[in-house]
Amino acid sequence: MHTSIRTALSVCAALAALASSAPGKQPPEKAVANLDIGDGLETTLFASEPMMLSPSSIDIDHLGRVWVCEVVNYRGHRNKRPEGDRILVLEDTSGDGKADKSTVFYQGREIDSVHGICVLGNKVIISAGDNVWIMTDEDGDLKADKKEALFTKIGGAQHDHGIHAFSFGPDGKLYFNFGNASRQLADAEGKIITDKAGNEVKASRQPYQQGMAFRCDLDGSNVETLGWNFRNNWELCVDSFGTVWQSDNDDDGNKAVRINFVMEFGNYGFRDEFTGKGWRDKRTNIEKEIPLRHWHLNDPGVIPNLLQTGQGSPTGIIVYEGSLLPEGFQNQVIHCDAGPNVTRAYPVKTNGAGYSAEMVNILQGARDKWFRPSDVCVAPDGSLFVADWYDPGVGGHGMRDLDGGRIFRVATPGSKYSVPKFDLSTAEGAAKALTNPNGEVRYLAWTALHEMGAKAVPALEKLWKGENPRHRARALWALGKMEGKGQGVVNAALADADPDIRITGIRLARQLDLDLIDTVSKIVMDKSAAVRREASIAL
Repeated sequence: MHTSIRTALSVCAALAALASSAPGKQPPEKAVANLDIGDGLETTLFASEPMMLSPSSIDIDHLGRVWVCEVVNYRGHRNKRPEGDRILVLEDTSGDGKADKSTVFYQGREIDSVHGICVLGNKVIISAGDNVWIMTDEDGDLKADKKEALFTKIGGAQHDHGIHAFSFGPDGKLYFNFGNASRQLADAEGKIITDKAGNEVKASRQPYQQGMAFRCDLDGSNVETLGWNFRNNWELCVDSFGTVWQSDNDDDGNKAVRINFVMEFGNYGFRDEFTGKGWRDKRTNIEKEIPLRHWHLNDPGVIPNLLQTGQGSPTGIIVYEGSLLPEGFQNQVIHCDAGPNVTRAYPVKTNGAGYSAEMVNILQGARDKWFRPSDVCVAPDGSLFVADWYDPGVGGHGMRDLDGGRIFRVATPGSKYSVPKFDLSTAEGAAKALTNPNGEVRYLAWTALHEMGAKAVPALEKLWKGENPRHRARALWALGKMEGKGQGVVNAALADADPDIRITGIRLARQLDLDLIDTVSKIVMDKSAAVRREASIAL
């Protein structure tokens, strides 16, 4: 028997023994007590079975309602529910912090094993199987009245490494990714998309391969391939400066789960860039440690990882830009890893032209190893909502429990769940809503401000002149994309004292197709290596 086979069998036996000795399924009323909770935080149970089951992805709208991708027909259970998997909308109508109303927004076989949801006004972007759907509620009854394809023929149906959730960016664009079971991106008619760099979006090594990250307009046009050569990049997020972050899973068991800053045009090293060979193949300057070898980190041109977190099954991710949670969690990447039963923050620091980070736990299933956090979202009041797949196992495309599922709210002690009121009818109200930490609120604010046009400029200029760098960046994006404002806004950003604002200015100039030689000449000798990095990318 080969040593590798003996080792694999030993690992399987150890895992089986561990699983058999672990406590069984715990009732919802014990769910919170079984978690270790981060300093300065309080956790409450918002929803659980039987109201909803096995949530793979969630989003929260401007009214504080939680939208849930409920999965039963997953892999070996794909025909368990003949009617198909569901999109649910959960509401707390009594104000006690617990969901008491559930509405089925959509159910059908074409969304079996649905992996992602993004709510934007009356439209909902659903990532499921080989396709991305836009479902529209035309009459406000929380029912999908129209279904249209956004992207098709992606590949990766019934596979964890497929298409994942979309996010609305501060620039008014959509951000999304797929893992390496997906092979391509096609439009609604099935035609392979050519991205803005002039390349077909296919995992064919011409030039792209494996998992990829993208940006596009709201209608799916102007697709940009931001990075490639990931394995199972489950989800991404983007902060107010336009910086993209995501996680990526290793070949299971190699302790090489990673968090990445997605630098545009970056090769992220899962396969050899030139030969397509895997990380086990012999090569020049091969890394000594498997977690580093796994990503070809010694190969020229491979982008370094922000952080390697060990063994796991990484899932949902956000940037928390609210103010309700303690200061240590503010403006930080927050991420779920279902493998080690944990939701963490990754406080990030600028490190030369890149970044460094550490790990801080928010929730951990210390006394219930069925806790499998699958997604995390920010509510309009600044609290976190964490979805729990709730299952005895994870990885290997397995699902052993079909009857569980929880959603937790994380906030400061004594903070009652409440939803702010938003006035989007005035420029001042819409500009204030643009500062909210919730994605759909910002989408509605962005849309309202751009519909107002020149009338919105004074309110946005006031926000731009404020003190919060992230709010200033959001105003910068909104102002810069108004007619006649672009060049002046970019010039102001490039002269700003904050390097993150200067970075935002460069990114805005690129999106506006301004004269990049002129733009870069203003900051080519910038004292910030991160600003010089963005200048190099622009060229």
